[in-house]
Amino acid sequence: MWCGVTADPPLPVRPWSAPELFCLDSVFQTRKRQKPVSETGSGECYRSPFRKPLAQLTNRPHCLDSSQHEAFIRSILSKPFKVPIPNYKGPLGLRALGIKRGGLRSPLHDPFEEGALVLYEPPLLSAHDQLKIDKDKAPVHVVVDPVLSRVLRPHQREGVKFLWDCVTSRRIPGSHGCIMADEMGLGKTLQCITLMWTLLRQSPDCKPEIEKAMVVSPSSLVRNWYNEVEKWLGGRIQPLAIDGGSKEEIDRKLVGFMNQRGLRVPSPILIISYETFRLHAEALQKGSVGLVICDEGHRLKNSENQTYQALNSLNTPRRVLISGTPIQNDLLEYFSLVHFVNSGILGTAQEFKRHFEIPILKGRDADASEAERHKGEERLKELISIVNRCLIRRTSDILSKYLPVKIEQVVCCRLTPLQAELYKNFLKQAKPVEELKEGKISVSSLSSITSLKKLCNHPALIHDKCVEEEEGFMGALDLFPAGYSTKSVEPQLSGKMLVLDYILAVTKSTSNDKVVLVSNYTQTLDLFEKLCRNRRYLYVRLDGTMSIKKRAKIVERFNSPSSPEFIFMLSSKAGGCGLNLIGANRLVMFDPDWNPANDEQAMARVWRDGQKKTCYIYRLLSTGTIEEKIFQRQTHKKALSSCVVDEEQDVERHFSLGELKELFTLNETTTSDTHDKIKCRRCVNGHQVRPPPEGSDCTSDLSQWNHCADKRGLQDSVLKAAWDAAVTFAFHHHSHEEQRGIP
Repeated sequence: MWCGVTADPPLPVRPWSAPELFCLDSVFQTRKRQKPVSETGSGECYRSPFRKPLAQLTNRPHCLDSSQHEAFIRSILSKPFKVPIPNYKGPLGLRALGIKRGGLRSPLHDPFEEGALVLYEPPLLSAHDQLKIDKDKAPVHVVVDPVLSRVLRPHQREGVKFLWDCVTSRRIPGSHGCIMADEMGLGKTLQCITLMWTLLRQSPDCKPEIEKAMVVSPSSLVRNWYNEVEKWLGGRIQPLAIDGGSKEEIDRKLVGFMNQRGLRVPSPILIISYETFRLHAEALQKGSVGLVICDEGHRLKNSENQTYQALNSLNTPRRVLISGTPIQNDLLEYFSLVHFVNSGILGTAQEFKRHFEIPILKGRDADASEAERHKGEERLKELISIVNRCLIRRTSDILSKYLPVKIEQVVCCRLTPLQAELYKNFLKQAKPVEELKEGKISVSSLSSITSLKKLCNHPALIHDKCVEEEEGFMGALDLFPAGYSTKSVEPQLSGKMLVLDYILAVTKSTSNDKVVLVSNYTQTLDLFEKLCRNRRYLYVRLDGTMSIKKRAKIVERFNSPSSPEFIFMLSSKAGGCGLNLIGANRLVMFDPDWNPANDEQAMARVWRDGQKKTCYIYRLLSTGTIEEKIFQRQTHKKALSSCVVDEEQDVERHFSLGELKELFTLNETTTSDTHDKIKCRRCVNGHQVRPPPEGSDCTSDLSQWNHCADKRGLQDSVLKAAWDAAVTFAFHHHSHEEQRGIP
């Protein structure tokens, strides 16, 4: 019994049971018999009689069986490695150096990804063929880089596929060239960049198709091409753009470019101007280039010039020629372009002329017999069937899905009394019509044409000829107002300048629109500058005197919505091709060019990707003068181009070749000589009584446009306001249906 030492009552104690007392007694007896560890020297430990030890207690380290250890390690290594990223489905790491990857070869990009643009698909193999095929030679899909395919529009995807099929000889066996003849604004540059990037990176043989590519363009577009490559490929590639430098420096760069070899060429794309290429062609002809792209390829229309011959001697089977207007003056020039990309496909130049050109032109003449027309159409169909295998052409009506509407207007402006007197005086004295023989124009006739065109622009442009009393201008100085000076612009002395002055004033006062002014002559741009200074319009000017780098800067500044410049002056002869002037939405073509391609190029500067506003195009012509004749000649060339390239079968046969020779006449009684010539059946006494045919637009023949002898039928409020200044007649039409109803 426990004896407590405190006042607390003792706790109740349970008595020990007999078994428990027995166990305690045995423990005490065991301890008495055991000696201390120090005495026996034994390393044994005491064990509790109440539980079993967790493991055998011993001072020796416990060793695993070697077979068990090996089995454990093998079980770890046999588990496949898993990338610790949720839902990861990509490759399991980079290819190890010197180790061949097992299994079939795989394409660079996933051909089954949504939106993938597949250019080549290997033939399907049966299970038996798959067992027999050499895995190292199995072809793979060619898939456009998703970075590019995501931004390509449907017509551009189709274009890239066509280009790839042509340059890889899949459309025409043995031929590796093609012509990209899309109209302006359809993204030809992006399509060609996509082609280059694909060829430089992949092929069905699981390696790059080419090592290097070359882009040859007008000097004004070299920097633009460089910027476009940077924009779409974002640093994935480093192009070499040559737009200036000493001869030694350029030669060094070209030799370095040509000496590049291997799968990973540091600068695989060379961008160079036609002029620089011609001067340094020898350095580029020493090696081979996988692909050459010629931008504004209509420069190669003459197979006799040095640039054509230098490019043709390149060791380059794959050739792409970009030209929005492949036919410019005649079919033989068209032959030169096709022959450059696919030599021999149309025979020799003599064979082409005899078999195609002569019958087609005879059939196009308004005076042709029924038999000649029939033969011309047959030869035309034959030519189209051959050329369509290597030429792709889409018109700008595709853009109607992506761009705002465009109103195109041909505006006839009457001559002022001073212009009319100077014009008649010139025709009496010069008599250039006698020098025209069989449609061939002599040097003196060309000079006379230039003088008349300048007179149509403004009498100030021929004032110096009047002072010097050159042929055609003797005594003409007396016709000018007393005290006349060329230092001031005096728009009231020119019908077109008067209309332009009104257009600019109304635009400036009623909207925030910007205007592009285009002329063939820098002298006319000088007049524009004087007018802008008088009216205090802010402007920028681009002509042949401006460096390429400076051009890019002023274009970028003008396109900025925050820039204060109201007018962009552009010389159509100074490389306006390819410029993107979407900062403006009104464009004035102040004078026509003999070549419709130049005018088309200039007019496409504002209506292109990125434009947000309705566009207005004004083509100014002096009524009844040589300018209308030039415009009519353009229509004939355009009809020829349309018939061969666009396959339009109902192009109007309005002008005979004889009529096109009537250059040196002045019709003072007409409101529009062009409207008289088309023998319009929709107008009565000069007034339109029936609207244009359903489905027609500004790409249709001029006879299918709206014809206005007064301002009531106009859609453009600015032209309405300027009508009374000097306008006699206007043709106008829209780009697509949504344009109807525009005030």
